[in-house]
Amino acid sequence: MTNPPPSETEDPHAALAALSARVDELVEAAGSDRWHTATPAAGWDVAMQIAHLAWTDEVSVTAIRDADAFQAVVDTAMADPAGFVDAGATEVAAAGRDEVLARWRLARGELADALKAADPGEQIPWFGPPMRPKSMTTARIMETWAHGVDVADGLGVAVAADPAFRAALPHVARLGWKTRGFSYLMNGLEVPASEVHLALSRADGTVLEFGPDDARQRVTGPILDFCLLVTQRVHLDDTALEAVGEDARGWLRIAQAFAGLPGGGREKGTRA
Repeated sequence: MTNPPPSETEDPHAALAALSARVDELVEAAGSDRWHTATPAAGWDVAMQIAHLAWTDEVSVTAIRDADAFQAVVDTAMADPAGFVDAGATEVAAAGRDEVLARWRLARGELADALKAADPGEQIPWFGPPMRPKSMTTARIMETWAHGVDVADGLGVAVAADPAFRAALPHVARLGWKTRGFSYLMNGLEVPASEVHLALSRADGTVLEFGPDDARQRVTGPILDFCLLVTQRVHLDDTALEAVGEDARGWLRIAQAFAGLPGGGREKGTRA
C-alpha cells in the first residue's frame, strides 16, 4: 500500500493559510460590486460563502477553547439540522462586506493559533465525530477549498492550476478517503466490510494512493475530480473517476467529506 505524505509541498497549517489568503484575494479583487454575485450553490452568493467560512472558523475556535459553549452551538444546530448552516451564514452576511471580511480574517487567524497550540492528542468536539487538531486542520482545508471553489466559479476564476488550490488537493483527498465509512452512516446505510484501493492522478503525473494494493474494489481518476465529488461540487457522471466493484461504485454515489446531513450534491451537467 502506497500512502505518500498528505501535502505536495506544505504542512496542513501552511496549506490552510495559503488557501484562505488566496480565497480572500479573489474576493478583494472582485470588489464590492461583486459581493453578491451568485455561486453554484443554490441560494448562496459570494457573501454567504465567505460568511459561512467566518462562522465555521469562529465555531472551530469555540470548539477548541470552550467545549461547553460549543455544545450549546450543537444543541441549537440539532433543533434545526437542515437549516442551521444557512441561518449561521445569513446572520453573519447581514453585517456587510467589510465587517464579514474583517471577521473572517480575525477568526481564521485565531483558529490557526489555536490549532498550532492544541495538544496533538486532544479530541476536539465537532458536529460529526471528535477530531484531533491535525484532523481539524485538514477539515478546515476541505471546507475552505470547497467554498473557495464555489466563490471562484461564481466569479469566473479558474482554480484547477492555482497553486494554493492545488496544494490543498492531497489534504482534501485524504479526508475524502478517511470519511468513506462516515458517508454510509450519514445515509443510514451499513458500512461495507470490503476495502477499496484509491489511486488519484495529480497534475505532475504522480499518483496518490490509499488502501490495500490488492483490494478488489478500486477507484481511479484525477485527484481534482475526486475532491470535487467528496465535497459534492460535481455530479459523479461529470467526472473521469472510474470504479471497479459494486462497493466502490456505491461509495462514490454517496461520498461526503463534510460533517452533517448528506448534501443534495450538484445536478448532472452543471460542471462538465
